[in-house]
Amino acid sequence: MLRGALCTTYCPEILKLATQSGIFVYRQPSWKRKYSPPQVGDSLFCGDNMAASTGKGGVTSFQKKSRTKTLQIPGTRPSSQGNQLLVSTGVPSLDHIIGGGIVVGTVLLVEEDSFGNYARLLMKYFMAEGIMTRHPLLLSSAELHPKQLLRDLPAPVSDDIGKAALHQEDVSSEKNVEKEATMKIAWRYQNLRTEQPELGAFSKFGHYYDLSKTMSSEMIDTAPSRLFYLPDELPLEEQGMWNSIRNPAYVKLLQSIQDVVREGQFDLTVPQPKDVSRTVLRIGLHSLGSPLWGEQDGGTSHDTSLPHFLHALRAVLRTSLTACLITIPTHLFQDMAFTRRLEKLCDSVIRLESFAGSEKEQNPAYKDYHGLLYIKQLSQANSLLSYMPDCNDFAFKLRRKKFAVEKLHLPPELQDSQQREQDDPVAALKTPSTGCFSTSGKSKLDF
Repeated sequence: MLRGALCTTYCPEILKLATQSGIFVYRQPSWKRKYSPPQVGDSLFCGDNMAASTGKGGVTSFQKKSRTKTLQIPGTRPSSQGNQLLVSTGVPSLDHIIGGGIVVGTVLLVEEDSFGNYARLLMKYFMAEGIMTRHPLLLSSAELHPKQLLRDLPAPVSDDIGKAALHQEDVSSEKNVEKEATMKIAWRYQNLRTEQPELGAFSKFGHYYDLSKTMSSEMIDTAPSRLFYLPDELPLEEQGMWNSIRNPAYVKLLQSIQDVVREGQFDLTVPQPKDVSRTVLRIGLHSLGSPLWGEQDGGTSHDTSLPHFLHALRAVLRTSLTACLITIPTHLFQDMAFTRRLEKLCDSVIRLESFAGSEKEQNPAYKDYHGLLYIKQLSQANSLLSYMPDCNDFAFKLRRKKFAVEKLHLPPELQDSQQREQDDPVAALKTPSTGCFSTSGKSKLDF
């Protein structure tokens, strides 16, 4: 009845009773084994647990758990947040602000800008990086044919000379801006650096690309790809065959993703031979949720097809070597709660705001940028907290040869005092008054 118990202190009566009954086996500490009999306060260990607790010479059989080895896959690197594998988005500056890249097994949602040009550019970078790292691709679209997207991929910059040329383009543009503002800034501030270096400029993870050139067809053919074009996969007469909760376009797309994951040996739940080399599948879903996919009013009709698709997609990605980038035109949705629901069903979410066609395009404070980038949420896979960037204000610019994300830096106020008074809303509300009467305009008695 007492077998299996551990007694740390005992009295002589308990020791005598235990040794007579044979329940306890006494093991004396090694430092007093040869010199004194058992004393009060010595340890008693049960015979059933003693072999597991101690070994020869009183040494415990405890073994430290070995550290799990991460997979060594080309084009990936381990993350400092939760020891996860990361793949690059193709834009080193974007990788820097989202924690090093896209975590394998997660979804990065990009909320498109007004015209979708910059979101489409990020998709091209993501696919181009997959070709350079020999990752299989799965690209789907309902607007542009996936073959057209692949033909427009930017060409890689493979040597240091090309990288220096990309950097020289930014340096020359900065010099022109500094030359124009030389007479406007006080002499004591002229030697200060106006902008911070590009985010991730010294990162060796990922590749650099030249937007003025396109990738050769021979290089594109080196990476296996599966293209999903909705008009070819689902005829027009079948797109209207809805049931109560499912959109047939999303069902067909999910089936294609599951087939590629299963056939390409990306599923981690299925044991694979040791001699099989592992790789990562890159999934790109361009302009998902647009009217071409069957989304009419963005949740106002209580259609749950898109949220159900994202939920099922995350279940597939969690147990496979895949990384997914999705672009969704959320500005077309009328229900903001529907947009928030889609964001919660993804791991990382960023939103692009383009200055094209807006008042910010004429604002001199944003003259060096083409849009703003907002971080809505970041992945928390295998960690309690997500990665926290040191800044929350980011902007992007599109040069002739590259796309970059930078910290937002507003220039100093360079306008004259009269212009500042006109722009000051507080000063505009101040009106001089004399006695019981008030007059509008400036008075000579005003300071």
